[in-house]
Amino acid sequence: MTPSDPATALESFDRVRALAAAMHQEISARVVGQDDAISCLIGALIVGGHVLMEGAPGLGKTVLAKTLADVVSLKFSRVQFTPDLMPSDILGTHMVSVDAAGRPSLSLQQGPLFANVVLADEINRASSKTQSALLEAMQEKQITLGGTTYPLDPPFFVVATQNPLESEGTYPLPDAQLDRFLMKLVIPFPTQTEVMAIVARTARQFDFAVNKVATAAQIMAAGRTLRTLPVAEPMLQYAVSLVFATHPESPTSSPKVKKYIRHGASPRAAQSLELVAKFFAILDGRLHVAAEDIQRAALPCLRHRIVRNFDAIADGVSPDEIIGHMLKTLAPAAR
Repeated sequence: MTPSDPATALESFDRVRALAAAMHQEISARVVGQDDAISCLIGALIVGGHVLMEGAPGLGKTVLAKTLADVVSLKFSRVQFTPDLMPSDILGTHMVSVDAAGRPSLSLQQGPLFANVVLADEINRASSKTQSALLEAMQEKQITLGGTTYPLDPPFFVVATQNPLESEGTYPLPDAQLDRFLMKLVIPFPTQTEVMAIVARTARQFDFAVNKVATAAQIMAAGRTLRTLPVAEPMLQYAVSLVFATHPESPTSSPKVKKYIRHGASPRAAQSLELVAKFFAILDGRLHVAAEDIQRAALPCLRHRIVRNFDAIADGVSPDEIIGHMLKTLAPAAR
């Protein structure tokens, strides 16, 4: 596909949108509501990023992640994070084996990270040492054990769930690990209508079968197509300016940011804004990224990358409130 072939380009982007719509439809057959979270999960899988979902227990975070894995023909594994979980429990280890001739040799006992879709359930219940064991896999798509590097089969997608940090027995994720998540989704409490639908549906049937509508090849192809979507210079500048506006030392930051933020988002946040905005544009049937796409991507892409100071915590000012204020005060550049 080349920019000089608009018909082929349109057809390719239509396939991406159709794939995302098919996945969304299948997931919605089992999960009530959460349309925005479903779209973000699908977008992250196609883009090649990772997602962190936060919410109180019982809101369907695990079901949502497991359902995503059920609609794709990919190898799935689940890790239940606990305080006694060790890095070798998720990475794997070398085992000594003896052949028929009595000769010893080392063989790799693969851990659950050797999969395509990994559900890291309640990730913030494990120690920082175990949480950090995910860093190389999430960023480099590889695992190093005993001096040997093992590449992970693409696509490699981590969906992590965590309980709110004020819950008992939780550990905050290291900033370096948080930055490696493409998006952080906050799962809200369902509406009364949605709860009624959940209760009525589960009273008739405990689980709902879903169809596999995507393969690894389709997802990888969709990701390559999505990345070719052009972004106009003013929109790219808008995404970068939002990232700079999260830094209290920046001349473009607002008084609220200067008062409540200890340090802002990294350049990886600008990359995330651009990629997620491209996905939202394709979902809307457009072949260009608009300001509303970047604004829609701002909360999930920035909320976990800004660190509040003590004043923000004491005053009860959330990252979402600060980002919302930024979006109101920082206008996109004129075309």
